[in-house]
Amino acid sequence: MKVIYMGTPEFAVPCLKALIDNHEVAAVISQPDKPKGRGKKLLPTPVKEEALKHNIPVYQPEKIKDKAFIEQLSKIDADIFVVAAYGQILPEAILNMPRFGCINVHGSLLPKYRGAAPMQQAVIDGEEVTGITIMYMEKGLDTGDMLLKCQVPITPEDTYGSLHDKMSEAGAKLLLEALDKIEAGEITPEKQDDSKATYAHRIEKSMGHIDWNKSSREIINLIRGLNPAPGAYTFCNEEMIKLWKAVEVNESCSGAPGEIVDINPKKGFTVKTGDSAVLICEMQAKGGKKMSSPDYMRGHALEKGIILN
Repeated sequence: MKVIYMGTPEFAVPCLKALIDNHEVAAVISQPDKPKGRGKKLLPTPVKEEALKHNIPVYQPEKIKDKAFIEQLSKIDADIFVVAAYGQILPEAILNMPRFGCINVHGSLLPKYRGAAPMQQAVIDGEEVTGITIMYMEKGLDTGDMLLKCQVPITPEDTYGSLHDKMSEAGAKLLLEALDKIEAGEITPEKQDDSKATYAHRIEKSMGHIDWNKSSREIINLIRGLNPAPGAYTFCNEEMIKLWKAVEVNESCSGAPGEIVDINPKKGFTVKTGDSAVLICEMQAKGGKKMSSPDYMRGHALEKGIILN
């Protein structure tokens, strides 16, 4: 099929690669380039970078609703639009344009976790399984009819980063299956049960501030769900530190939530939580690099009794 592809971040790259290998990608639509790094140099989005490797035309409108751009898009005369983590809401003029409609590669088992951050939220909530849903797009936020689903397990060791990689590959595989069935007329759309819908709102940095009154499992899941970005954090002696890995300590210990209750030079330091305690294994000082907790402790004075807040 002749496809127009809309995507922006790394998550959307495997889908684009799959489309290039199996269909005609007539154009790619991506978000405008943004300045990054200390030099604030404009860098192409991951999807744009991949498209340019294959000499595919790339469009980056500031606003997808721009009438001149919509007219330009209609002249390409694509069979279907495929969207994966594009970053803008499509107007009806675009949704109704291609003869096979617009489909979206969504990172959850809809109707659960509609919204901007389904993968992060699944890890934060301690889910053991999530998945990909291929769906038709409509005006509502991830409310369109579902076409295909596949499950992706979440292991206790998974972070958002590792789950992201598994999900992006699963999405690419499921997308190809969906396109084949759409073209052959062998797919039956399924309406979502709105009564079962939940939302995964955009991740804000402030969500990473750890509440030590919560359970060890909740705190560990928050750390996993915000790794590698934006990171869970706490304050130690008024200095912000990010925590990248923690494991639950089941031994009984006394102390206030957030209190450092044990120091182990070879393993790290243990912090009291609302129901037990967690051993902090990997962390990062403000302005520093990620490191093991023992390495951090060699350069920072930590003592039992310090309260993290």
